[in-house]
Amino acid sequence: MGCCSVTQRHSGTDQVGPEEMELLEIGNGGIWSLGETSHCVPLQNRSGHSADSSPQSPVSNRISDETLHEAVLWGQTREVLHSKIYNDLIDGWEGQAIHTYREIIWSSVAHLHNSHTQERSEIYLVLFSFHLLILAVDHAKRGFVYQGILPLSGMTIQEVKNSENVSNMFEITAPMVEPKMVICTSPTERRVWIDNIRDRVQKSMTQHMVPFQSVLSCLMPFDEKWKKNELEKYLLHNPIWNWEGTPIQHLGQIDYISIVAVTNSNQEENQTRLLVLFPSELVILSFDFQRANIIYEGRLPLTSIQAVEKSAVPGRLEFEITGHMMEPMLVSCFSSEDYENWLFRLQQPEQIFSAITEQPPPLVPKKQKS
Repeated sequence: MGCCSVTQRHSGTDQVGPEEMELLEIGNGGIWSLGETSHCVPLQNRSGHSADSSPQSPVSNRISDETLHEAVLWGQTREVLHSKIYNDLIDGWEGQAIHTYREIIWSSVAHLHNSHTQERSEIYLVLFSFHLLILAVDHAKRGFVYQGILPLSGMTIQEVKNSENVSNMFEITAPMVEPKMVICTSPTERRVWIDNIRDRVQKSMTQHMVPFQSVLSCLMPFDEKWKKNELEKYLLHNPIWNWEGTPIQHLGQIDYISIVAVTNSNQEENQTRLLVLFPSELVILSFDFQRANIIYEGRLPLTSIQAVEKSAVPGRLEFEITGHMMEPMLVSCFSSEDYENWLFRLQQPEQIFSAITEQPPPLVPKKQKS
């Protein structure tokens, strides 16, 4: 559909400690509970109430209490589906990480109606605090395919009268987007959608939205042990863009992790990378431009690489990773601790032993006859 989020995100780094990170624990739905944040703490007014503390409508309360645990799709409840949306990779996903859109207000199966061709396509519609997400349904994989996400700001919604061919339909119009006709499963379902979207549209116009600060920006720079511990948790519980091969959760315990600068023969400038060492592989990751998402760059089996000290000049903490079927990669560390750790961990004992044994044995001087 080509409709993308326009929600801005904070890209700076604020002072934050382990106490504040308690707010980033993963909830039942798998979403980091950062919410509306500034300096990585919940936004509150002077009375101590959250910014979004306005009472919900009776419809919203009835939804939460009565239908959260009803089977909706594939025999799964909304609660399970919401967790799936937050934690599983969505085919064709574009834009920022899905957990940054905050809590899911409501969701259900519906159909998009094309008024020109009269065709219908099954969708799963998801209402966030300030966005409406449209997902196609893939029954074969029991998964979702990204179709688009619409900001609620400027959106209008109206009921469409029933006809002989179509009933329980409403129309969505938004700036720079073609009108969308949504068919609900029942009159009650249509009423729920209309009431909730209108309620959230109103809130989007009246509430002050604090720019989102991602979990990663709260942790950067990774210069303290507790930050690295939180980063390890983040990697194991959040999607990594373009990931390939064995899921990261199955690679074993993370032995070491740090940010480095990397250069190879194909690059003129240093590239910032996140190196993650597992028992049998070295995983290379990067960040998106706003440092809100992590991107997969590749992995190297430890048995096929070796680290060689490159520079002994003070202040230049560099080593080179070489191996079969790969270009040499120059790694620059930002601290002596990282430098020493990487050299120690990537220089395998058998490699060190081999380097020692390859040297010729010392010559024993012959005894001279008297």
